[in-house]
Amino acid sequence: MFSIPITYGRRHVMVAALLALFSCSVRAAPLTEAEALRYGLARQELADLAQARLSEADADILEASTWANPTFEVARDKTGVNTEDSWQISQPIDFSGRRELRTGAAEHRRIAAESENLARSNEQAAEVRRVFFTVLRQQETLHAVQAWATRFDEIGRVVEKLARAGETSGYDRRRLVREQRAAEARLAETRAGLERDRAKLSALLGQVSEDGVTGHLLPDAPPTLESLHKKLAERPDLSALAARVKAANADNAAARRNFPEVTFGIGGKRVDDGITRGAGTLFSVSIPLPVFDRQKAGDRRSVAQAMTASAELGLARQGAEGELTGLHRQLSQLIVAAERYRQNAVAPSVDLVRIAEAAYRAGESTVLELLDAYKGALEAETMAIDLEWKARVARIELDQLTGNDPK
Repeated sequence: MFSIPITYGRRHVMVAALLALFSCSVRAAPLTEAEALRYGLARQELADLAQARLSEADADILEASTWANPTFEVARDKTGVNTEDSWQISQPIDFSGRRELRTGAAEHRRIAAESENLARSNEQAAEVRRVFFTVLRQQETLHAVQAWATRFDEIGRVVEKLARAGETSGYDRRRLVREQRAAEARLAETRAGLERDRAKLSALLGQVSEDGVTGHLLPDAPPTLESLHKKLAERPDLSALAARVKAANADNAAARRNFPEVTFGIGGKRVDDGITRGAGTLFSVSIPLPVFDRQKAGDRRSVAQAMTASAELGLARQGAEGELTGLHRQLSQLIVAAERYRQNAVAPSVDLVRIAEAAYRAGESTVLELLDAYKGALEAETMAIDLEWKARVARIELDQLTGNDPK
């Protein structure tokens, strides 16, 4: 009998191994909507994409605000014994204010890029929520179909006992077997759909989600229509369009500045005629003559861009207001319909199934009536799930429309 002393390092290794074994044996909790949003919006690819768009806008600001480069010119003129050497540095100067206006336009476009990044984040959040609740819908449908299939197994044992006692017909047994096969096929189809939706959710989250999701399919009642209308002005896509209108107006103002750019030059000159030598200072001013007025094209382009952005903003606002009213009404009615249907149709189906099973065991009804009760219960449950799912989809669209995603 001997023992090996456990050192400090070995002790920690053993503790880590035990913790790893314990964590593997514990089933992870199902994914919540808040967790799915956190994982789906925290992906590095999305952050890189947003930063790339902002960096591009920053580059446009830098380009618009940077002065034109100076020009350095050196010349030598040798004619016979005469030699002239000169050098000059020239710098264009903008006295019209076009550079400041174009810089302001680039800054407005950066604001638009920030708003567009937020709009894309809202779209990503809405997609994550749609797929998340699609998985939840498939899970609840699977539970309903599994309960349906389990009833066939239970009643199948009853039918076998009755068959051995000679109290049931061969037709009843064959019809029950056919329904059992249909239940198995429906169960396999639902599981396949659930696996597909889980894979899609995992792709959106950037990680594998195998432990299912948890939550409530039926959404809460929406806020009042008046409060939601006030949030429309804060929508990031509308803010982006408003910023692009300001950018186009600034570009148009810059294009209308017809004062030409002045170029100043300073340098030196040295003359040698073989007998005497002389040196002096050069100073020059040059102004382009607007004979062909190249600003006209930019002026017309900026006017068209401003008109386009303003029209798109107006159309988007009008469309959002109309869609908001319709979605709010649809969501409110679907919530009421789903609650009433679950209360008035799903709950009584449970009693109908219990009554049908008792009647069949007592020989007071046929297997067809029992199967009809089973089908009715399944159809009622799946109908309730579909109504709740449609209400949830409407709520997701309403939240996206008003920028009210639960992040």
